[in-house]
Formats: sequence, structure tokens, C-alpha cells
Amino acid sequence: MNRRRFLELGACAAWAQALPLRALTYTLPEMKENQQFDVIIVGGSYSGLAAGMALGRALRRVLIVDSGLPANRQTPYSHNFITQDGVPPHAIASTARRQVEQYSSVKFRSGLVTGVQQAEIGFHVKVNNGEAFAAKKLVFATGIRDVMPAIPGFAESWGISVLHCPYCHGYEVRDEVTGVLGNGDKAFELVRLISNWTKELTLFTNGPSTLSGEQVGLLNKHHIGIEQAEVSELLHTHGQVHGIHLKNGVLRSIHALYAMPPFEQHCGIPQDLGCALTEEGYIQVDAQQRTSVPGIYACGDGTTRLRTVANAVATGTTAGMMLNKELATEEF
Repeated sequence: MNRRRFLELGACAAWAQALPLRALTYTLPEMKENQQFDVIIVGGSYSGLAAGMALGRALRRVLIVDSGLPANRQTPYSHNFITQDGVPPHAIASTARRQVEQYSSVKFRSGLVTGVQQAEIGFHVKVNNGEAFAAKKLVFATGIRDVMPAIPGFAESWGISVLHCPYCHGYEVRDEVTGVLGNGDKAFELVRLISNWTKELTLFTNGPSTLSGEQVGLLNKHHIGIEQAEVSELLHTHGQVHGIHLKNGVLRSIHALYAMPPFEQHCGIPQDLGCALTEEGYIQVDAQQRTSVPGIYACGDGTTRLRTVANAVATGTTAGMMLNKELATEEF
């Protein structure tokens, strides 16, 4: 029997709240053959499945652990993904899962990874159902969790009519009466970008404006309104926004609202293992999707601000291919 030290962390899954870090001791049996893998992928959405397919096609033994709670589960349709434009995200994921399951060396577990220990060779991974597995390499495809503002109606409409990406959803709300929720430089840049999709545009700063005089002048020049009153609530029907109620009593009609709320990593385990983050809070990776820790790769929304299904698939495929190349080099 081996005694291992695990770092018990919050569940690595979409929308799961991280728990405080606690060092605990677990007694683990020797790993059986069906508990040992070349690669364990934490997160089985688009990027995780893409990495799994690349590794499965390379004849690698892979375990994908997933909670089944993708961050875009409220979004009705996916766009700007060639061959899949207008397809519901859950349909894309279901098709991807069926295709990856065709590769017999790729196995799946439903659950949350709650602990990882770096072993002498590779890693030991603990799942919340009590199972433990070993792998030579790890891939974190766990994404990020948006921290929703305390505005009634915001979270309920997120991904439906409260939007983060005009490239994903802008065409569908083109020429509509649209708002941008934000302040300062980031809000200004988002307004300028959205202005290509609609001229019916208002910036809601949710408090006193922090825009520069030059920025205000440019917004005025393009007839873009600035509303500084605090937001009380979003009025919506099943996530479809139709009004924004301000604390000064004013009710403004809108049909879409763009916002860039802050975010945090869904999973704290990569950081605990020593994986560096960028200044923006993404897992730092190189062009091969390698993190700063040898043997650990990362892909998907947790590594880049380009939050599209197409980009998640691309980074996952890259991670799988480059990881297999690393294994092949080590084994040759």
C-alpha cells in the first residue's frame, strides 16, 4: 500500500466553486492496469474531446474525466464554426463524444477531479467518486468560470441574449437595439467593436463613467449614448432580454446586451501544481499547448481569450498531437 499526499481542491468542472486548499493524506492501492493511462484529460467538452481524439488516433491509452456541465450549456446555438454553424452546442458535443468513443483506447469517467499528485513518474489523479488513476501526462481542459454581477436577470440571460462575443452571436442580433455593460478602456474597445453590427447602441457604465474625454468625444461623434445610472435589473423572458431597469427609475428597451464580466479558472489544481498564469488569468501555454510544468498541457477557454467552439477544438487537437509527439520522443 502506498501513502500519497494529495492537495484537495474544489471540483474541476464548469461553474463549480473552488473549495479552500487542504492538504490531506489518502491511502491508495497499487494501480491496476485499468487504472493506468498514458494521458488523463481533465474536462471532456470541446477541447478535451478534441485532445482525446488526437491521442486515441495515435493509439494512446487515454482517460477523460468530465462533469457534464459545459460553460455554454445555456447557449442555444453555436456560430462561426465551419460545418457546424447554427448547430446547438450540446449537439456538437454529443456528436464529438460518440466519435471519440469509437477509439477503444479512450475511456471516460463521469465525475470531478478533486486531487492530483505529481509522482516519481507521471501523476496520480483522484476523482470525487473515490477512484484513483495514474498517467504519464495530464491535459487540463477545464475552462473558466465567469463571475456574474449581482444584477437580477444577468445570469439567467447569459449566453442567450447577454453576450460576450460578437463573432459568435453578433450576426443574429445585428441592427437590434443593443447595450454594452462596462466601463473604462475595455468597455470603450467593446463598444467600438460592436458598432460594426448595430448603430442602435448605448454604453451602460453602471456607475460614474471612467472614460477619457477623448473616448467620450468619439462615442458622441458616432451617436453612441452613455448611461451612467446603476443597473437595477435586466428584464427578460426565458433569457431573452427586452429591457434594462436602472436604479434612477428609468427603463430602457434593449434586445441584446454585451458584457465582459471577470472570470476565474474553474479548476485550481493546475496552479497548485505550479502552472503559471498570464496577467489576464489564463493558464500560460506555449504554441504546443504546454504549460510551465513538464508533462502538463492545457487547452480550451482556460488558456485564451478566444472563447469559441472552433478555437477550443483547435487548441485541443494541438495539445493531443504535441503530447503524443512528446511521448513518442521519450519512448524512442
